[in-house]
Amino acid sequence: MVLVRGAAIALIASGLMLGGCGGIPGFGGGAKPVPAGQTGIGVNAFLWRATLDTLSFMPLANADPWGGVVNYDWYTDPQTPNERFKATVFILDTRLRADALNVTVTKETRDASGGWVGAPVAAQTETDLENAILTKARQLNLQNAG
Repeated sequence: MVLVRGAAIALIASGLMLGGCGGIPGFGGGAKPVPAGQTGIGVNAFLWRATLDTLSFMPLANADPWGGVVNYDWYTDPQTPNERFKATVFILDTRLRADALNVTVTKETRDASGGWVGAPVAAQTETDLENAILTKARQLNLQNAG
């Protein structure tokens, strides 16, 4: 009985000590407050919506609104059936800023046997997608303000 009581006291004491820690994720003050106008997700709402709108032509694989990652599945343009693309968008901040967004694009082309082979993507492609998303986000922000 003494052993059980000692274990219970140790468990309660350790719980009280951890409860006061703000730096351990999941225990206490680890979560950042969500700024006004940003309710419901962990990233900038305008960048999030603009990403979904701008790349709506691609099939959505998965989206994490708290982590700010949007993965798109393979998309093949009907005019170029021997190429396909997939994209991942990283929203890195709660503020509407150019450096709060990163787009990566993967490209594959068909080889002679009909299989898909990795191909280089022009760096400008990723920059153009980032600019299109940022432009849409700014438009959404202006619409929201007025």
